[in-house]
Amino acid sequence: GEQKPKTIHDFGGFPQALFDAQYPSPGSPELAKTIQDLVTEPEIHLTDKWGLDHGTWSVLLPMFPEANIPVLQMSLDRNLSPQKMYDLARQLAPLRKKGVLIIGSGNIVHNLRYARISEANPTPYDWALEFDALSKKLIDQRDHQSLINFKNLGSAANMSIPTDEHFL
Repeated sequence: GEQKPKTIHDFGGFPQALFDAQYPSPGSPELAKTIQDLVTEPEIHLTDKWGLDHGTWSVLLPMFPEANIPVLQMSLDRNLSPQKMYDLARQLAPLRKKGVLIIGSGNIVHNLRYARISEANPTPYDWALEFDALSKKLIDQRDHQSLINFKNLGSAANMSIPTDEHFL
């Protein structure tokens, strides 16, 4: 039968409903091969051993609840600099003209150490609001270079991005 990437629940401390969620979309080995051929640097390695983690299925489930569109996930290579990540993303851009929806999921602000999950109506931290507003401004201005060099954007950025993966 048709191979479907497994749904991976790679998180902890969340409601049981999230652990029960499944996203049995079909994969797309053909698109994976196209991406491998399209990207010149870094080298793209293909595997069917992982599946779809929460950065993929939690975004797609509300958008495409039928899970009837082919999906593949690219892993974040933590050895790449933010500039190299950006360069990789630019290489994927031609796929949009072929009808491929490219989603980069994550968060502008993602600092779970300071998250106020248990509060009924949590008030955002000033540093989170500041960096969120700055990010919006830079995006609106298409100032990609400042966003790529986010580590130079000050203390609000550093508090908002304690680890790079969700921002990248």
